[in-house]
Amino acid sequence: MGRRKSYDKEFKLEAIKLVAEGSRTISSVARELDISKSTVSIWVKEHEEHKELAFPGKGNLRPEDAELRMLKRKVFDLEEENAILKKATAIFAKHQK
Repeated sequence: MGRRKSYDKEFKLEAIKLVAEGSRTISSVARELDISKSTVSIWVKEHEEHKELAFPGKGNLRPEDAELRMLKRKVFDLEEENAILKKATAIFAKHQK
């Protein structure tokens, strides 16, 4: 099984630029660059949605994704703390009877 190809941000932006100029179709750009049509379509869509924040790089997150990850982690930690406090309350309530 071959390794999955990865393309840098500049390559993706050049492919998008070829499509955005309007004289070329996604299919023709994909054929010329020897990549799938769906890959170019995904790049175009992501660039339309996120503009300059698109393609942050391997291992990097867009600011809103980083914030979402942090908030999910905070919710997980708070739920865990809540469960511990409920157990502690039950234990202390037993000992007072």
